[in-house]
Amino acid sequence: MADGGRDDPTLDRTEIGGSIRLVLLVALALVGAVVSLLLLGRDRADPWIIGLLTVLAVVGVFALFAYAAGLLRFGAPDLRDELARRIVDSGPEGVSIVDTLGRVLYANPRYCEITGAASLQEARPVERLFTSDPDVSEAVYRLAQSVREGRASVEEVRHAVPGQPVRWLRLGARPAAAGKGVRCAVWTVSDLTRERERQESAFLELQHAIDYLDHAPAGFFSAAGGAIHYINATLVDWLGYDLAEFGPGGLTVGDIVPGPAAALLTGMAPLPGGVRTEVLDLDLRRKNGQPLPVRLWHRVAYASDGTPGASRTLVVNRSREDNAADPARAAEVRFARFFHNSPIAIAEVDAEGRVVRANAMFARLFGGREDERRHIVDLVPEPARAPLRGALTAAVQGQAPSAPLDIVLEREGGRSARFYFASVEDGGAAREAAIVYVIETTEQRALEAQFAQSQKMQAVGQLAGGVAHDFNNVLTAIIGYSDLLLANARPTDPSFQDVMQIKQNANRAAGLVRQLLAFSRRQTLRPQVLRLGDVMSDLTMLLRRLLGETIKLEVKEGRDLWPVKADLNQFEQVIVNLAVNARDAMPAGGTLAIRTANVGAAQAASYAEAGLPEADHVLVEVADTGTGIPPDILDKIFEPFFSTKEVGKGTGLGLSTVYGIVKQTGGTLQVESEVGRGSVFRVFLPRHVPDAAELAPRAPEPDAPAKAADLTGRGTLLLVEDEEAVRAFAARALASRGYHVLEAGSGVEALEVMAQHPGEVELILSDVVMPEMDGPTLLKELRPSHPDIKVIFMSGYAEEAFAKNLPEGADFGFLPKPFTLKQLIEAVKASMGRSEPGRTE
Repeated sequence: MADGGRDDPTLDRTEIGGSIRLVLLVALALVGAVVSLLLLGRDRADPWIIGLLTVLAVVGVFALFAYAAGLLRFGAPDLRDELARRIVDSGPEGVSIVDTLGRVLYANPRYCEITGAASLQEARPVERLFTSDPDVSEAVYRLAQSVREGRASVEEVRHAVPGQPVRWLRLGARPAAAGKGVRCAVWTVSDLTRERERQESAFLELQHAIDYLDHAPAGFFSAAGGAIHYINATLVDWLGYDLAEFGPGGLTVGDIVPGPAAALLTGMAPLPGGVRTEVLDLDLRRKNGQPLPVRLWHRVAYASDGTPGASRTLVVNRSREDNAADPARAAEVRFARFFHNSPIAIAEVDAEGRVVRANAMFARLFGGREDERRHIVDLVPEPARAPLRGALTAAVQGQAPSAPLDIVLEREGGRSARFYFASVEDGGAAREAAIVYVIETTEQRALEAQFAQSQKMQAVGQLAGGVAHDFNNVLTAIIGYSDLLLANARPTDPSFQDVMQIKQNANRAAGLVRQLLAFSRRQTLRPQVLRLGDVMSDLTMLLRRLLGETIKLEVKEGRDLWPVKADLNQFEQVIVNLAVNARDAMPAGGTLAIRTANVGAAQAASYAEAGLPEADHVLVEVADTGTGIPPDILDKIFEPFFSTKEVGKGTGLGLSTVYGIVKQTGGTLQVESEVGRGSVFRVFLPRHVPDAAELAPRAPEPDAPAKAADLTGRGTLLLVEDEEAVRAFAARALASRGYHVLEAGSGVEALEVMAQHPGEVELILSDVVMPEMDGPTLLKELRPSHPDIKVIFMSGYAEEAFAKNLPEGADFGFLPKPFTLKQLIEAVKASMGRSEPGRTE
């Protein structure tokens, strides 16, 4: 570098640029030319000598012109290098360049000043400066290691020298190249002592300020996003907490501000680019649960986009001991406590209908604060504004309170509220003119809707059960007379096939009636202890055939499933109906997943929406990836004959049958669906816990004797049936088998027949539902005078539906309608042939 004389306060040992190889090459070329000319001889060498001199002269002339034009300099450095050097020399941090041998190639004046070098020649590399300080030496070693690895690194160290003040230094090192393949390292040294002293002074001042704030006679806290980031010791002491509990992830505003009052602090309406300050009288909650009446000065600054910043809240204690000497202040505290702790939203409005003051529940329900002077009409949807404005106007004018208004606040969320109005006699245009009370009725509306749906389903179930009962009577007559015709006809008769068609279609109709009875929960069930894992394994093949090739079936069985008690055939019907319903919802194919699992009593809360009782259940979940069910028809899918399928496809009884079977079994049904993503049906069946009788070992049952082919019999029986067609068929069928049949159209008529034939009747075959006197009442009337008489009840309802009306321990048989000729004769034959009391089915 130029200007490197003694007056230059830097150390620069870098070499001047040049190439010794190029110099040697030029010298060898000239020597070779001279030797070649000597070998040619004097006469022959003259032209070559003249040519060589001419070339050298031309090169010299061009060099002179380049030097004059500034294109060529001798011994002068590049001005850009000189500018960079002067910038580094005047920098605030010390810089040195060290080669791989540890020699200092360059050091600026600041480096010499910081390291204490007396002269430029005494400048030493950083690696040799701090060998006496172990902590600094360790940091220097890490920096040197990073240079060897090709990385830049920085360390801050504390350097202490005995007899001298402590210094803080920032050491840095980075690899660099000096050109021509020479590797070196650039070291920087900065003195941070003054900066650290300023930081320590500021920290001490901050500590003093925090100490003053912590022990101030008023409480203070700061919160953002509902979380408390700072709270002073005074407020912590008032609340009875430990200051350590308010660290990161500690308490929130909701922990110290109970109930809806927290909405007054966290639910303030934004003020973009502004600052909102509010004065609130409310109760804080101590750690022991006791209230602490306070007055808050709550201040929040908002960004330009309305995002709230951290709050600054000043808290003044207004507890009873502080209010003892001021009755007015005590009354104000009591009113504030009543006002903000009320479970009813309360707002005072002026003559224009703008909110003057509102309590915590009002802020929680509608958001915002009273100082916004919002019009209360603007808080409700557009369709409800006209009636609300009319009721508010009447209240402001001092008229008698009108009837409350029920208003839907959010149509999508289903939130609703009931508004009450009261006028204020001493109000004015600038003061409150009316008081508005608002009670949220969302949960009440939901319960009312559930109750109405339950009542509707019950009414439809009763209607379906009544219709099914009447149809059963008709179908019993059709099937019975068909059997009579078939018994007297030959397969070759022309009418034989017609009668068979009549009977087959009557049986199909009987299947539809059974579905109606399943929905109305009046069908006959034969519950037994089931292991759902075995049941699902048996159903898998059937389901695969039902679903077809375009739908993938996945069955995930839970381990160690609890037993349940249900009718096997009816449970299989539930799974099949759900699978078929899912198949129809996936016309383009998809996946049907059936999952079983145990749901303990502790997990019942997870399914609270389904009304699942807190007990052990076994879950059967059927999920599809179909089209889903729209929300507007989700509540109707279990209604009989409701269907979204095309006309002629489906009866609309599939899901209603599922609903009835699950309810009659004592289970719970839950449905979740999303349009475009599919539906999930969950069936919860109660866990069956066997009693002592079931656990007792059973004696092996003897082999049942083969049934006799002879269905004829003898004896007198009383047939009680109000449906004439059924009575006529049964009487004719029984008489044809050798029985003496007495007939009665009602229970009262049956008593008269029994009185006319004392001691003759051995069996009573009676309908259950009849005018004047039903079957169970008839049995009660006959038991005192005929304690040993045998009874068979005929009904389309389940026997559980009327068994509760019978005397305890009553002996009876049961024949479900519709029945065939063979079933009637077998039931009578079995009952007439009993030798001991017992129940016959």
